[in-house]
Amino acid sequence: MADQSGPVNSIDPYKNLNLIRNPDGTVTRIPHPKFPEVPATGDSVDSDVLSKDVPLNLANNTFVRIYRPKKATKDSNLPLIFYYHGGGFILFSPASLPFNDLCVSTALEIPAVIVSVDYRLAPEHRLPAAYEDAVEAVLWVKNQALDHSNGEPWLRDYVDFSKCFIMGCSAGGNMVYHTALRLSKLGSDQLQPLKISGLILNQPGFSGIQRTASELRLMNDPMAPLASMDLGKELSLPTGADGDHEYNNPMLKGLSESEIEAMKSQRWLVNFGGEDPLMDRQKEFLKMLEESGVKFVAQFDEKACHGSHLFDPEKALALLKALREFIY
Repeated sequence: MADQSGPVNSIDPYKNLNLIRNPDGTVTRIPHPKFPEVPATGDSVDSDVLSKDVPLNLANNTFVRIYRPKKATKDSNLPLIFYYHGGGFILFSPASLPFNDLCVSTALEIPAVIVSVDYRLAPEHRLPAAYEDAVEAVLWVKNQALDHSNGEPWLRDYVDFSKCFIMGCSAGGNMVYHTALRLSKLGSDQLQPLKISGLILNQPGFSGIQRTASELRLMNDPMAPLASMDLGKELSLPTGADGDHEYNNPMLKGLSESEIEAMKSQRWLVNFGGEDPLMDRQKEFLKMLEESGVKFVAQFDEKACHGSHLFDPEKALALLKALREFIY
């Protein structure tokens, strides 16, 4: 493997990501043509899946977008899936069209209630801000479940809180892992009546200082070019941290004994592809789980690119099939 200072492509990462860097260190996000924002449906639209936005933290200006199948009844007892979107920790929201569409399809096809979490973005809010927001969303749902009189009705009426899953794609897959670690430190009794029944990491975003073979082979990947991934690390990791920080490369440090025990108590699904620049790091992550005695299901598609499930109907159907088998 080569060092991160080694070969990179000639892509301008700011242009590739539709970003403008500001003198104060913030960025201006130019709307991305493939990721336009779409509104929630509300509860009266003629749609197979209904959605609505609910504030999460007014001070942080975060929210959750909740999805439920329209035909669900109050005795449906549907599983609940927390969903963390991708975007390198610097882009997008639950309202971004590809992530919205994935949640709609998941809610309908599993079927399930989805809580898609809006989290603070870097560089304005560097990690661990996103992890904190992810945990806050889980605890918010717990509070809704406990409030039998005034809790969010779409959760109270349609969800089996003993069947909760945490899912994320790319950066969101990274968040699933770090959220699970944080929740394990709280203890399962602090989450009741919620029970986390499984963790779903779809093409999780892990990397490091050294270049891997898959990164070099796919450095010009249209969805995740190496230069753009490097910029994502630069903007999202704590100030002064390098690519081997535990947020980005947890495999370097490994799991503590207490973390191993917590991870063993969970079911894991890791979905990854052979045409993803991050493939080698995802394999390292699976090796870490395996060497720690953590059981997992690995779903591998040799021809899957990074983010292909968002734009390729065949890949999306394969992901939904894997989700359904894992959840049920």
